[in-house]
Amino acid sequence: MEKIQMKTPLVEMDGDEMTRIIWKMIKDIILIPHIDLKTEYYDLGLEHRNETDDQVTIDSAEATKKYGVAVKCATITPNAARMPEYNLKQMWKSPNGTIRAILDGTVFRTPILVKGITPYIPSWTKPITIARHAYGDVYKNVEMQVAKDSKAELVVTDKDGNVTKETIYDFGDSSGIIQGLHNKDKSIESFARACFNFALDTKQDLWFATKDTISKKYDHRFKDIFAEIYENEYKEKFEEAGIEYFYTLIDDAVARVIRSNGGYIWACKNYDGDVMSDMVATAYGSLAMMTSVLVSPDGIYEYEAAHGTVQRHYYKHLKGEKTSTNSVATLFAWTGALRKRGELDNLPDLIKFADDLEKATIMTIESGIMTGDLASLSSIENKRTVDTETFLIEVNNTLEKIMK
Repeated sequence: MEKIQMKTPLVEMDGDEMTRIIWKMIKDIILIPHIDLKTEYYDLGLEHRNETDDQVTIDSAEATKKYGVAVKCATITPNAARMPEYNLKQMWKSPNGTIRAILDGTVFRTPILVKGITPYIPSWTKPITIARHAYGDVYKNVEMQVAKDSKAELVVTDKDGNVTKETIYDFGDSSGIIQGLHNKDKSIESFARACFNFALDTKQDLWFATKDTISKKYDHRFKDIFAEIYENEYKEKFEEAGIEYFYTLIDDAVARVIRSNGGYIWACKNYDGDVMSDMVATAYGSLAMMTSVLVSPDGIYEYEAAHGTVQRHYYKHLKGEKTSTNSVATLFAWTGALRKRGELDNLPDLIKFADDLEKATIMTIESGIMTGDLASLSSIENKRTVDTETFLIEVNNTLEKIMK
């Protein structure tokens, strides 16, 4: 078969450990045989980030702004134990955090549903997409330990030197801790627009939840900005699309989510989204069966797997042992990026390829061929647990049957 042609490159961000091995397998076994693959390549492996003083991460984000679509492999965010292992100059920041900040993006994570893997909440028959605000809050906090008999104050100095103070707490006979959080109207506005646009693109209802009854200024600011942008820019569009924007308190949202059937987008502040995305992924079955896309308010997309670098399997791989690592989320990162590239460049063959590859992946699992993590969850009879490479070969075999 003639290879599918591309017009504009994707930005390709390579990564670390076992997911880096899977990344190459996907390209060699499935993508390159079928597509004249055009990418602008950036090596975000920890060793290369260290060599470039993390400039490669910044360069990859700027390239994404230029080309509009990127696909990213999972990467290591180093801790103290990684410093001697990789001989690091410093404990480099999360590449995802750097890219999110440059693109001003919102992260959308959606579970991949397959027959035979029943969610722990059986009523969840449709996927729940978590939209996570990716700026500020506890992730950009300032913290201090406070000695007893100290007074902690919140102090703001405006551009004219005027000072406003609020007492946080007057510590008496006990020491303690304080924490300062911030966010920006501009970032919250970008978050809101990204969520409203994603809801329109996918024709799903959008929920947003905070705790504005307790946090009457901080959380209430989020609520007000969402409401104002919805009323002024999106209300008519939502009504025309037949979808709903719904606000409620975060604790009420949790109760509603548990009782629901799914099929909507749940927008969360940064910390809430961090926690709830892992909860939703686990409840649907596996973090390795979760798509993740970073969307900027001006329509730039970066697709990745929601999970980490699978360190334990990588060490087995280095010893020459076979692994049975789930590659589905990484496959769907590629399909998401290829589909979006096809949509932007008006390439129906590329869009169809992405659709077919997703269908082939799900069909392979539902036929009983799967990696070890899914085999332990699946209720399908006569399952066959296969290694990492064999699974991808089987997916490609199914894909070729579909394409013919």
